Formats: sequence, structure tokens, C-alpha cells
Amino acid sequence: MITNTASTRARLSSEAIRPLRTLDPAGPQDDLTWLDEVIGDARVVAIGESAHYNRESYQLRHRLTRYLVERHGFGAYAMESGFVEGWLTDSWVRGGPDQLGKVMANGMTSLMGLWTEMRAHLEWMRQHNDRNDIADRPVGFYGIDLSGSNVSLLPGLNAVVAYLAEAEPAFEVDSGTRETVAAFAVPSAFSLPKAAAAYGQLEPEHRDALTAGLANLMARMEGRRLDYQQRTGVDAYERALRSLRLTVTIDAIARAMAQGDRGSMFFNRDNAIADTAEWILRREDRIVLAAHNGHIQRWPGIWPDLPPVTTMGMHLADRLGADYLAIGTTNGTGQTLNTGADFYDGKLFTDLEPPRPGSLDALMAASGAGPFAVDLRRLSPADTDTVRAVSQQRLNPFYPDVNPLDAYDAIVHLPHVTAAEPDNAALAHAPHDVQEAFSQWKSR
Repeated sequence: MITNTASTRARLSSEAIRPLRTLDPAGPQDDLTWLDEVIGDARVVAIGESAHYNRESYQLRHRLTRYLVERHGFGAYAMESGFVEGWLTDSWVRGGPDQLGKVMANGMTSLMGLWTEMRAHLEWMRQHNDRNDIADRPVGFYGIDLSGSNVSLLPGLNAVVAYLAEAEPAFEVDSGTRETVAAFAVPSAFSLPKAAAAYGQLEPEHRDALTAGLANLMARMEGRRLDYQQRTGVDAYERALRSLRLTVTIDAIARAMAQGDRGSMFFNRDNAIADTAEWILRREDRIVLAAHNGHIQRWPGIWPDLPPVTTMGMHLADRLGADYLAIGTTNGTGQTLNTGADFYDGKLFTDLEPPRPGSLDALMAASGAGPFAVDLRRLSPADTDTVRAVSQQRLNPFYPDVNPLDAYDAIVHLPHVTAAEPDNAALAHAPHDVQEAFSQWKSR
């Protein structure tokens, strides 16, 4: 690692910097032509973020998505949000009748949809799809993550039960399975501690019965694939089967966490996200994938007190090769997601300190004043050496080790980030615990 003294002087040359004149998604796009060479023929372009719920990150992903859709024919926006819930959002951007506020609150998980910047993104997708001249090339929305904000099995199980009512009306899912799932179901991400506590209070035989019940459902759906597809169509069957696979993953994570195995949560979740992204690629030719840097990077995830974790980006790079491209982001100062326990009490954001000397974020902050991009694959030898000297990146609030040249194909630096703007119409449809937490945050 470079020393602190050296790191304060280290910066990239002006030739490496691709300035972004605006983050406004509706602004001119001629400053994004650097993307043309970066993406090449890649089928998956992943856009990272250092922390969730920042206004500038939402705007950047919206702006890059618009360019990739309009200039390169990308047909889907796949986001770090629940798979099952995402079908509601996809229906709306394709012209569905629901109120957008309801869609934002219920069609995305983990608070991802509760912001005006996300509203603008979805409104653009629907407007794009409404245009007559591109009616045969719509852009769809997909959730790639575990449903139920990664902790509740209920949305996935409900989707499977609804499907089986059509595919095999005479079959009834075991009531005990549904009762056990309901015992630790939660309305939102704010209830995660309650869900973990409720699962921990389940009797071992109930946990075992739940896992066995899900395994029996999986065997039934797989064994009757041809019969079910004939009755419901291939698309409905594949959605239900993916929903069940993700539900099984949440159950496996819950079991591991109850046994003190925190690492399995990261391993299992990222593998499941990669599986879902690959599933989408069987439906779409090219997709924009939006998730945290810690998921998209082609580099092990390093978390305190855990062994290195295989990330989604590593899985997709292994499976897709050059068809997978990762654009990471760095931040300077501003406000960022609060990862402390008081997040659950409504303190959603905290001040973002200047980046640590010697980090990738510090290098980027020293290299330009405004937002800019860097193509890591086309650096001069001197700039390559400068980036290679960096060995950490901020994944708030940690600074895990990383090799940027291996982890990413490009970097976008956002010098100052702020909290996204809550969307009142979405909050009106959100669960009570979400409304209460947001109210506490606004009153601070």
C-alpha cells in the first residue's frame, strides 16, 4: 500500500479523466460516449454504488441506463431488490394500471423504491415503453435479490402457492409450512431484528419441518415441470420455480444465521443473485444491473470477522467472461447510509467523512473536482501504476482490501453525495414501521 504522504500527492493524469457535465438523467448525453468503448459487446453492465439511498447514485444509474437503452439497445433494468416483488414494478413500466406510489412501496424491497429519484427512473421507463416507434423493444424491470427484504419467506411462498392453485388446483401446500413462515414474516427491512429473533425462538422441529416442506415443494415442482408448463405456460412456471429457489435460499440463510454462521448469508445471497441475473439473461439480450459495489465487484467481499466471500460479480465473471462488465463508484464527502443499530430507530443517514488516505476513493477525490469516469482498461502505464498502488476501497463504513484493476472495468467518482428525497406517495403505501422510521428521520 502507498504511504499516507504519497497518497495525498497521488492523482490520475487529466488524460484518464472523463468529466461528467451533469448527473441529470434528462441532460445531453455526449459526455457519455466513453461508455461505447468500455462496454463493447458485454451483455451485463453492472453499475455499483458505495451505499444505498444516495440521490447522486440513483441519478447516475438512471442516466447510464437511459444511455445504454437508447444507444445500445439494452432491454432490462435489473436492480438489487426482491425478485417476486419486482413483477409488480415490471407490469407498471410496461403500462400496468396500478398507482405508481403503490408500486414503489410494494414492487421494490429493502426501501429501494421509496425515493423521488427512483420515481423519475420508473416514469422514464414507462414513457420509453409508451413510444410507438419502440413498442417492439420495451425495457423491463427485474428484481434480482431475495424477496421479503432478504429475511421473509412469505412473499416467495405466497407466489408459489398462487401458482400451484392454477397448475395443480387439487394440491394444497402443507398448512404447517405456511404457519411457520408467517411466524417470522416481517413487513419491511426495519423489522429484520424482529425476524431474526422470531426465527431463533422457533422450536428445532418446526425449523426442520419448514426446510423439509420447502424441499418437498421443490421436488414436486421440478418433477411435474412438463405437466405444469402445459397448464400454465413456460413463463409462469419459470417465475414460480425461481421464486421458490430464492425462498429456499432465505430459509438456508436463516438456519445458518441461527447457528452462528454469518458467512453463509453472504455466500448464499450473492450466489442466488448471480443465478437470478443469469435467469434474466435467458429472457433478455442485454441488461443493466444495479447493485452495491460489494456485490458487483470481481473481487472477494471482505467483511469484519468473516472469511473472504465470493461475490455476485465473481460468479457472473466466471460464468459470462467478457460478457460481464463492472462499473464501480467512489464517493468523496456528504451523507451516507447509517449502518449502525440506530438505523432501525430512524437515523437513516450519517455524515460521510473524507476518504481515507491511500484508498481508491481518496485517489479519485484527488484526481478531479466534479463527477467523472475512469476507464481502467485504457490507462497509460503511469496511471495504471497509480491505480495499482491502491489496495483499499470504502464500502461504508469499512475499508476492505481490493485490487481495483481486477475488481472493475471502470470507475465513476461522485465527489459529494446526499440523501435521496423521500417520495410521499410511496411512503403513503409503505408499511407502518417504514412510515414511523421515516417520520422520525424527518423530525430530527
